[in-house]
Amino acid sequence: MKLKIIQIGKTKEAWLSEALAEYQKRLKPYCEIQSLHLKERSLKEGISPAKLRDLESEALLAKLSPDDYVIALDEAGDSHSSLEFSQYLIKLSTINKNLVFVIGGAFGLGAALLARADKILSLSRLTFTHQMVRLVLVEQIYRAMMIKAGKKYHIE
Repeated sequence: MKLKIIQIGKTKEAWLSEALAEYQKRLKPYCEIQSLHLKERSLKEGISPAKLRDLESEALLAKLSPDDYVIALDEAGDSHSSLEFSQYLIKLSTINKNLVFVIGGAFGLGAALLARADKILSLSRLTFTHQMVRLVLVEQIYRAMMIKAGKKYHIE
């Protein structure tokens, strides 16, 4: 299975980068994850949070192709248990589209990007930094692959 994560901004914290690298290493036998980091905009540019969110979303949209199955991460999206998420990913592995997760910046995703998404997914009702979302997403993808493989990483 091949997955792509397109995200706003780079991971700035060393401990988060180390954790992401560890999960990507663990995932190699099960799936390939490609990450694309787009430039994070700043309120220092003199624009409103809503305008900043829309500009970042336009940049994300520009990186999507018609063949992409887009899963936008948003706190108002559908939530799943780890088992349900694993079953969902397994189901998606049979479609003939590129599976792309999209993570917005500090102010989330704009309406145009959410409208383009094939699914809007919430990882939690809690609010996380967009840097933390990357780690939670990759860990949940790893957990889903372990469930699929029948490994003991996941205990029901």
